[in-house]
Parts: sequence; structure tokens; C-alpha cells
Amino acid sequence: MWGKGKRKGKGSSRLSAAGTLVGQGTEIHGDVSFAGRLHVDGLVKGRVSAREEGDALLTLSEHGRIEGDVVVPSLVINGTVKGNVYSSGRVELAEKARITGNVYYRLIEMAMGAEVNGNLVRREEETLPSVVASPAVAGRSAGDEDQDAAGETPTTGTAG
Repeated sequence: MWGKGKRKGKGSSRLSAAGTLVGQGTEIHGDVSFAGRLHVDGLVKGRVSAREEGDALLTLSEHGRIEGDVVVPSLVINGTVKGNVYSSGRVELAEKARITGNVYYRLIEMAMGAEVNGNLVRREEETLPSVVASPAVAGRSAGDEDQDAAGETPTTGTAG
């Protein structure tokens, strides 16, 4: 009767679809752990991670910046990340994406203009590596030239 059978319009329930928002001009100092969806327009200085494997999604806008490691199943980046990125699902790098660090991915899409100043490492596993939580891996710098945590030899890439 009320609302049954109605399709949701383009603008309806936008907040629930967005999940958590870190707005432009907002700074968070410390680690962020989330479930569902996280959209970052501001600055996060610390590790960003999903609490569960599932369908968690991180979106980093062109105004957004993360200074720390990112550990999420799926992400869309159009801003700046200074740290390693670990994904068990899909990584989408939009044209203004700038990553200084290694990207560990299962599936990746890079738009022309996206930059990765580090290594691109393809992973076969569909789960996030358990070694990511260890301080030895989390503390690695973007310039490390040795093998990655899985013993694979990384590659470097830039689109455009």
C-alpha cells in the first residue's frame, strides 16, 4: 500500500547508500574502522580498514586524502593515498587518483591520468591477507623494493 512496489528514485535514500561520510574540511587523526560504505572528502591520518570482508566499499573523492594504509575489499579512489592499499575485491583508480605506496589487488581498473608511485601486486586470493595486520607489513614504506608480504615480486604502473 504505502510505498510498496515503488522504485526508489535517483535521490531517495542517498544518505543510507552513502553510509558514513567524512566531509570536506574534516580531519580525523587515528585509525578508522568501518562496515558498509565510507565516503571520504576530508583527511584521514591513520589506517582505514573494513571490519568485515563482505561488501564494504571505500570511496575517496578528489578532495579526499588518506595518510596511512587502506585495507578494504573494494574501493574507488579519485584522491590521494600515502600508504599501502590492500584489496580483496575491486580497485578503481579514477583520473585524479594519486597513490604513493604499493597496491595489492585482485581486480584493478585505472583511468588515464591515475598515478601509482609504488608497486602493483596482483593477488589471487579473494580474502585480505592476514599478514596485513602485523606491524612488520603495516610499517613498510612505499619505497620498499624487496618482495611483498606474499613473496611476490611487485610491478610499478602509471596510467596515462
